[in-house]
Amino acid sequence: MTILDGKRVAAAIRTELKQQVAELQSQGLRQPCLAVVIVGHNTASETYVNNKMKACEEVGFRAIKIAFENSITEQQLLTQIALLNQDKDIDGFIVQLPLPEHINESKVIQAIDYHKDVDGLHPYNVGLTALGLPSIVSATPRGIRELLARYQIPTEGKRVVVIGRSNIVGKPMAMLLMQKPYLSLSQTASTQLGDATVTLCHSKTQNLRDICREADIIIVAVGQPCLLTADMVKPDATIIDVGINRIEDPHAPKGYRLVGDVDFQNVSQIVKYITPVPGGVGPMTIASLLQNTMQVYKSNL
Repeated sequence: MTILDGKRVAAAIRTELKQQVAELQSQGLRQPCLAVVIVGHNTASETYVNNKMKACEEVGFRAIKIAFENSITEQQLLTQIALLNQDKDIDGFIVQLPLPEHINESKVIQAIDYHKDVDGLHPYNVGLTALGLPSIVSATPRGIRELLARYQIPTEGKRVVVIGRSNIVGKPMAMLLMQKPYLSLSQTASTQLGDATVTLCHSKTQNLRDICREADIIIVAVGQPCLLTADMVKPDATIIDVGINRIEDPHAPKGYRLVGDVDFQNVSQIVKYITPVPGGVGPMTIASLLQNTMQVYKSNL
């Protein structure tokens, strides 16, 4: 069994981006710039945003954090988005999700200029991705694609099961892997990905165990602790665990521990490749956000 080390791969990507930024600045060009908008004080969201700020600083990006209280109105947030759309010094920006209930997330996402949509969630970018055209790919699926490529795990002709049909992970992930082959966007990875036979499963899927038992690659993104168990996987499968869940643990220093959507302890004894939680997909998502920002920056040169 091999651990797919997202922390290590993400660090390599940050090193590559840092070198690119240094070269750009040696030519007298400005730094790439990413802005992050956060509303409220959701602990997990604040942690994610801080990690994004640190990653930007490490690679030499200019990072702008714009924080609002929960009391901000939807219209006030849309006004801020309009200002960011017009700011030529900002290459890309994201609005950290989730948002308070009184704000329509779909309306907010659609208000973002798709050229600056480095989360890859705008319907225009999703549509381009679905058609196999150049686009800003949703950050988590891009990170998973990169992880598979760097570990030289082919998808051509493979049976892939994606569990979860979210707009952020499940749907774009399925679209990417079923398309005709394309090269990874990284400078170092050369494994062609695509041409997989993809089954997209969800809460209403029947016989999930039997479907998973036939899969060469399983990607789980549902937010349900230990959903994928050892009796659901075949030997030598590749398991990508996108989930990150807190479960109570009185023996842990913080009173809880983080687990994924996969029963890692038992599944890892059977499969060939598996991502850990934490340290697997999470770091790759942030690295992909930086790659998307660099992609937008270069398109503006």
